[in-house]
Amino acid sequence: MAKIAVIGANGTIGSRVVREALSRGHSVTAVVRDPSKISGEDNLSVVTGDVLDPSSVAEAAAGHDVVVSAVGPGRGGQQPPAIEPAARALVQGLRSLGPKDPRLIVVGGAGSLRTPDGTLVWDAAGLPPFMLQIMHAHGDALDYLRTVTDIPWTNLSPARQIAPGERTGTFRTATDDLVVDAAGDSRISTEDYAVALIDEIEHPQHVGERFTVGY
Repeated sequence: MAKIAVIGANGTIGSRVVREALSRGHSVTAVVRDPSKISGEDNLSVVTGDVLDPSSVAEAAAGHDVVVSAVGPGRGGQQPPAIEPAARALVQGLRSLGPKDPRLIVVGGAGSLRTPDGTLVWDAAGLPPFMLQIMHAHGDALDYLRTVTDIPWTNLSPARQIAPGERTGTFRTATDDLVVDAAGDSRISTEDYAVALIDEIEHPQHVGERFTVGY
């Protein structure tokens, strides 16, 4: 059983990560800005935390084996999205804990994945500016993480389309290439994304790199 802190635990992805971890018997700490929005239960505790504050990250992460950052693109439409600053604060906070740093797993974006024709997802025509901004913010965070060698980190990029759906437990993974099906679609449910993330916690395969998941 792992002790897992999930930052952004009440979000669309974070809540699924919490559910999946609890279903497998792990101990989870939900780190949120408003603890009143989550009820505690067996193996689940709830604390207040701020992903942009390294000292808050360190306090929430202390005593845990893994920290999962499932933070969204910003607070109340914050511009630019606070994704890369969050990655820096996470690393700084974990570094302050000393030689037994928890492992860091970051919910990433699909924009910097390569499509089957070799282009990047964010180069696709017709994407709205706000989506491009979020994609590039995730890319900046990944670029920063790739400079980090003293904290064991993993970045998990979703498929091009991710939404709540069925937990099938059946999917494929890759590293920097978008996972697409026979029809050329790239999809994953948030439930199966959470399965892949907890699988990575239980059986590490991608320490110090990005990987992705899709059907």
